[in-house]
Amino acid sequence: MTDFIDDKIHYLNIDSDGIELPSEFTFPFHYTPHPLTVKAAHEVQNYIASRTDWTEELSAGKMFGVLIVQTPDEKVGYLAAFSGNLAGSNLHQFFVPPVYDLLQPDGFFRIEEANISAINKQIKELEGSQQLKDMRSRLAACQAQASQTLADAKQQMKEAKLAREQRRAEGISEEEQKNLIRESQFQKAEYKRLEKKLKEETQQQEEELKHMEQLICQLKQERKVRSAALQQKLFEQFRMLNAKGEVKDLCELFKDTPQGAPPAGTGECALPKLLQYAYLHQLKPLAMGEFWWGKSPKEEIRHAGHFYPSCKGKCEPILKHMLVGLQVEKNPLAENIHQDTKPEIVYEDDWLVVVNKPAGMLSVPGKEALNSVYQFLHERYPEATGPMLVHRLDMATSGLLLAAKDKDTHQKLQALFCGREIKKRYTAVLSGIVNTDEGTISLPLCLNFHDRPRQMVSFEYGKLAITRYKVLERKNGKTLIAFYPLTGRTHQLRVHAAHPQGLACPIVGDELYGKRADRLYLHAAELSFIHPVNGEDITICREADFSLE
Repeated sequence: MTDFIDDKIHYLNIDSDGIELPSEFTFPFHYTPHPLTVKAAHEVQNYIASRTDWTEELSAGKMFGVLIVQTPDEKVGYLAAFSGNLAGSNLHQFFVPPVYDLLQPDGFFRIEEANISAINKQIKELEGSQQLKDMRSRLAACQAQASQTLADAKQQMKEAKLAREQRRAEGISEEEQKNLIRESQFQKAEYKRLEKKLKEETQQQEEELKHMEQLICQLKQERKVRSAALQQKLFEQFRMLNAKGEVKDLCELFKDTPQGAPPAGTGECALPKLLQYAYLHQLKPLAMGEFWWGKSPKEEIRHAGHFYPSCKGKCEPILKHMLVGLQVEKNPLAENIHQDTKPEIVYEDDWLVVVNKPAGMLSVPGKEALNSVYQFLHERYPEATGPMLVHRLDMATSGLLLAAKDKDTHQKLQALFCGREIKKRYTAVLSGIVNTDEGTISLPLCLNFHDRPRQMVSFEYGKLAITRYKVLERKNGKTLIAFYPLTGRTHQLRVHAAHPQGLACPIVGDELYGKRADRLYLHAAELSFIHPVNGEDITICREADFSLE
């Protein structure tokens, strides 16, 4: 067998390291990186750190990926890629090329992009032109002058009418009466002629402005049509392979998704590039990993060197196709580890119940047929009415969940939650030292639509999210902390802990905003509220089973 040669493969010496090859390909949306993936990522990190010409750009942050592959002659190495482009180019010696290079100077994308940019420039020039400003100014002045002239004419007619009425009251002849009537009719006719004249003058100004605005509108419509056509043509160039050799373009892959079309930038993430190159060059994919390098984006939370799951908004439909033909690990979140688990009942009366949810158990049923607190409650209380659960906890979070046994109590408890009259305390272990003893975090949150279920900080689109905190202990580079959320946004405590404008210390085990561990060290420890039926003060506690020890 002849040696397989490919200058994009970086070979690994697995014999000296004693690392076994993975038996299944990495499940890209929830994974612990294989040792070979970690080794390859370190080599890539050393390489990009050595590129001083990229220092400024990479400091702003970028996602990189590695793909462990096996050649036809059974050598093992890795391919490397970056998301988007780097240093204004898609082509770099160390990394695999893009699925389609939209930056090629003579390609249709750059040519049409230049045409659309020219339209943008024309629109901008017209919208900011002195001519347009003068037209609008002349129209406004004409309308104001016409309005004032007509108002003055009406006032003159009113005064003339009063004078006629006064003369009639003093007694006038029949001939004088006829003269007054003719005077009134003449003034009304004059007003109509004046009104028509002013309207024609105003319409002339409006027509001139309308012509200019229609031209701008036509250019915007042309820009919209050409942009949509360009995106469509571009997406058709991304003809994605899978391990069986089947090909589908991005339009086909996204046609049955809720959005119906690929988001901008689809196909340019690291993993699709890596898999496409591997299939084109008869390389067998063994494992993958994607890691962040550089500063965290302002709205998201990324840590340099940490591995992250592939994004779902842009990559899930693509990878669902590209992984066909590979033996892929099962989704760890689909494993029913709590199939026979019965959550501990911490409090119960005739109207409500509080359970202690274990980490890794769903609050409510999901897509997978996994056991949930909801299912447990409905099996235990078959006569209960209404949805029972009043709120939820993330699957990874443990702790107290409040449920109602009847619909009326459920509505009353929900009203307490909406009025922020149910107080909650959480305990968490943070990776890092929080220097302040206590304080308040206020960072508005919203869903990252391209990377569900991740949330992001957005002062433009986010909803109010406020968390009080108190440090309980600091030890061995970690912080034990109590959180008191004043609002109940999705992933609120996780984001407020990890975000640079929050505590900048992610919760231990938070694979979305920090680093994966044996579990997420976040526990809902206490609920306090006034009983909606008997009016008693209720405080229910179940402390976390973890500490800094």
